[in-house]
Amino acid sequence: MKIEADSNDVTEHPHDDKPGPYVCTVCDKRFTRKANLNQHKLIHTGEKLYSCTQCEKRFTNQRYLSSHMNVHSSKYKCTECGKCFKSSQTLMVHRRSHSGEKPFECTVCSKRFTRSDHLFYHSRTHSGDKPYRCHECDKAFSQSTHLTSHMRVHTGDKPYKCHECDKAFSWSGHLNTHMRVHTGDKPYRCHECDKAFSLSGDLNTHMRVHTGDKPYRCSLCSKSFTQSSHLQSHKQHLHSNRRPHDCRYCGKLFKTSGKLKQHVRIHTDAKPYSCRHCSDRFTRLDQLKTHLLKSHSEGTWFTCDICQKKFSRSGDLKVHIRRHKGVKPYVCSECQRRFCTGCELRYHQLVHSDVKHFCCGSCGKYFRDKRYVVKHFKRCSHRLGFIAL
Repeated sequence: MKIEADSNDVTEHPHDDKPGPYVCTVCDKRFTRKANLNQHKLIHTGEKLYSCTQCEKRFTNQRYLSSHMNVHSSKYKCTECGKCFKSSQTLMVHRRSHSGEKPFECTVCSKRFTRSDHLFYHSRTHSGDKPYRCHECDKAFSQSTHLTSHMRVHTGDKPYKCHECDKAFSWSGHLNTHMRVHTGDKPYRCHECDKAFSLSGDLNTHMRVHTGDKPYRCSLCSKSFTQSSHLQSHKQHLHSNRRPHDCRYCGKLFKTSGKLKQHVRIHTDAKPYSCRHCSDRFTRLDQLKTHLLKSHSEGTWFTCDICQKKFSRSGDLKVHIRRHKGVKPYVCSECQRRFCTGCELRYHQLVHSDVKHFCCGSCGKYFRDKRYVVKHFKRCSHRLGFIAL
């Protein structure tokens, strides 16, 4: 939905002592000249009259278009990654992504930024100021551009289209990032190991491999992670008893949709992973990798430097080394007993839980542990005259 802004939106205050007598009734921004207000209103209407002849990008005024044309002329080009910019100022700011320079510091939390406007908008996270409000759902935003982008949730508008695959995006930045899929461009390079990335965020996360920084700490067991998503996954797998995903074939409950998807293949006999050397197929990717190692000598074995035992998966080697060293990082929150793996801790926690996830298909009795229901089912089916497969 476009927010209409006509001539009645102009509020004039000829005797007002404050600067900017012309006020936009949509967002309350003030202007000293009526022409500037009229130009500003195009932001709310979405009208873009000036289009680029080289990339079909559109703009609300001629000045923005002229500035944009510098991108195509390569007037302001980064010598590090070859990216072009519309002005010397934007090029200077971009260079900070390579140097890591962040000259603007928040006085409240000491977080630093490459641009002063980023610091200004960040300060609103402390003040709670959100002056831009959606007329459709009343959601408020700290930046006008966030409101403009949010409006596309209601309109479904995706004005930025990829000319390679016709995929469309609501944000120009998302299109720019997507284009790297086609170009293979990876402008963000690690100065430690020369590995390159298509996103600056991926480079920042990668740098923690070298620094050892793990800023995301679990409040329940004190284990730390390099990424917040890894922490959330850890909490869901290890500390939560919620299992919102149920199998439509057998009713078994799972914590994640990925685990359910993997389980369903038992019922459907789906084997999406095929070996390129032979006709063997597998339900899981790790099974295929193990097969390639053992049958076709493709891949790398992970060898224990203590006893020389070989493993097809690095995770298995890590657990194996823990057993050599007696390291038990997983602690039960109920009794403080420690375990070598998360799986061992989960099995142990069933002792403290009244939840019984596993049901006997013959008599309907529930059990906490899968191992117990398997033993019970064999006895139960024999007693009832069934054959336990």
